[in-house]
Amino acid sequence: MDTVSNVVEKTRTAVLVDFGGVITSSVLRAFTDFGASLGGDPRLPLDLLGRDQPSRTLLADHECGRIDAEAFERGFAERLRVHGADVPAAGLTARMQAGMSIDQDMLALLGDLRAAGHPVALVSNSFGTGTYDGVDLTAVADVVVISAEVGIRKPSRRIYAIACERLGIDPEEAVMIDDLQQNLDGAARIGIGGVLHTSAADTRRQLAERFGITA
Repeated sequence: MDTVSNVVEKTRTAVLVDFGGVITSSVLRAFTDFGASLGGDPRLPLDLLGRDQPSRTLLADHECGRIDAEAFERGFAERLRVHGADVPAAGLTARMQAGMSIDQDMLALLGDLRAAGHPVALVSNSFGTGTYDGVDLTAVADVVVISAEVGIRKPSRRIYAIACERLGIDPEEAVMIDDLQQNLDGAARIGIGGVLHTSAADTRRQLAERFGITA
C-alpha cells in the first residue's frame, strides 16, 4: 500500500538577528574606512581578517572568548605592521568600529516584530569592547547570545541552536537576519530560514507579510 507523507513545514514565528551590520551600519564599510585612514590599501584590515591565517586565528579566538580584546589588538596590530601599516595596539578595535552607527529603523522593525508577538534573539559574534554601548540589548531582544559568552561563534550551527533553545522554539520556526551569507548558511544547516540584510527597508519588506507587520 502506498503511503503519503504528512510532513508539514512549521510556521516561522521567531526571529534571530545579527548585531554588527544589521542593527548597526555596515561593519565592512567601517573597516574599509579604517583601512583608508592608514594611508594604504583600504581593504587591508578586511583582507587580513579574511585571508591571513594568523589574523583569522586571532579573530576566531577573540570571538570565541579565548583571548580578550587587548590580546586581539596586540596581535592584529602586529599583523598590520607586518603588512606595512604601523598602528598602535591600544584602542584598535574601537578605531576599527568608529564609523559604525545604530540603525534606528532596524530597532523599530525589531520592536514591531515583538509587539506582533514574535520573539527575537540577538545572535552576535563579539568584537572588541564597547560594541554594544548605546543599545539596551534586553530592550531589543528577548534572548541575547554573544559568541564570547557561549564560546561558539557564527557560522557554527551550535550558536543558533542555543538561541532557539533559549527562545523555546524549534529551528524550523525561526528566521535569521544577517548581513553575511556564510552566517545564513550556517543557520540553514539546522533548518533556520534566512534573510540577507542589505537595508532596514528591504528586510522589513521581506518579513512584512510572513510576520504580519507593516511593510
